[in-house]
Amino acid sequence: MANLTVRYSSGCLRRPVTFKIYLPYDVDPNSPEGKSEFRNRKTKTLFLLHGYTGDADNWVPENLANRYNFAIVIPSGENSFWLNGISTGHDFCSFLGEELIGFVRKTFNLAQSREDTYIMGLSMGGFGALHTSLYYPDVFGKAAALSSALIVHEVAEMKEGSGNEVANYEYYRECFGDPSKLLESDNNPETLVKKIKAQNRVFPEIFMSCGTEDFLLEKNREFHRFLEEEKVDHVYEEAPGNHDMDFWSRYVEKFVPLMFG
Repeated sequence: MANLTVRYSSGCLRRPVTFKIYLPYDVDPNSPEGKSEFRNRKTKTLFLLHGYTGDADNWVPENLANRYNFAIVIPSGENSFWLNGISTGHDFCSFLGEELIGFVRKTFNLAQSREDTYIMGLSMGGFGALHTSLYYPDVFGKAAALSSALIVHEVAEMKEGSGNEVANYEYYRECFGDPSKLLESDNNPETLVKKIKAQNRVFPEIFMSCGTEDFLLEKNREFHRFLEEEKVDHVYEEAPGNHDMDFWSRYVEKFVPLMFG
């Protein structure tokens, strides 16, 4: 694969930003993926989201991208929960779902339709993959969320001066807005699900997984039950595992063929 780092000036983030992009165009012609029937398939695009304290790093094996012929776009969301924050220059949701998509379409001729545009994330990025695909259901056709940090109900209970072992109240308020208004806001994926249903729009295909030893297991189960109650088709799986790359790697290997096969 070709591996590029791209730098451009972001209007949403009010500064120069960089992202990584992997392009599956330099396939070995002697490999199974190099045969003409593979090379001539239409290229899809996967937007890959990191977790809290993470960065733009590729954790999808290149052999999968070559085998299923998809590009990988990896932005940096800092610690934003991939949401539009309160302060200027922190519109990470708009950056991802509008600005970056537009840049990739215009510059690389990729992600031209929702049928060719997918999103995947882990932990905070799992939340981001769910939220962004539900906020922009006309942009993203499929979303995979691994060990998602679905903490909106916890954040909604926070009061000024409180926090948890991860961050303080001010951090969560910057990301999610006023906690007392969070559950009714568009920063809550549950609100977005109800809006899509009310507007009779098409849902993205949703794939979720969480390890049975993961501290976020119950929050993922709760969202899974919510989707069931709302009759939203989705794949949800649990398996032995913790909040770590061993578990996420297993589910990348499992979900990529389901999404791209």
